[in-house]
Amino acid sequence: MNTMEITKLVGAFCGSLLVFLLISTVAGAIFDTSSDVVAFSVPVPEDEAAEGEDAAPAEAVDAVALVAAADPAAGEGVFRRCAACHKVDGTDGVGPHLNGVVGRDVAAIEGFNYSDALAAKEGAWTEAELYAFLENPKGYAPGTSMAFAGLGDSEDRANVIAYLAGVGG
Repeated sequence: MNTMEITKLVGAFCGSLLVFLLISTVAGAIFDTSSDVVAFSVPVPEDEAAEGEDAAPAEAVDAVALVAAADPAAGEGVFRRCAACHKVDGTDGVGPHLNGVVGRDVAAIEGFNYSDALAAKEGAWTEAELYAFLENPKGYAPGTSMAFAGLGDSEDRANVIAYLAGVGG
């Protein structure tokens, strides 16, 4: 390689560095990145900000009163979502049968293999307990094998409990 070719290569390299330096200088002049101001701040009204800090606990729901006023016929329609796993004819499916579940002890069906989370629960399935369980089964009994996400609507929960209360043991 002769000196002319080496000079061309060094010149091309230095020229490239100068172009990148020029681009950096122009970009720095256009875009100020040293500011302490956040570009996309979202103002929050004071009443919403206070709501997050001093939010009152959610009002307790009287499940017994809701179930008393519920419609068992509407609950039968809601129960169709449960019917994939539970039956009301006295036989077990993927889940235990729900005949007489209201007032029955938790995990009381002989021969059914309950998850450890439900087997460890004490007490009976009252309207209030069923209401809490149907709202969020995994939150009520962490580790339960019930895959159902829960019934989000409180009226649906009350209706299905009223239906199950009428389906005796």
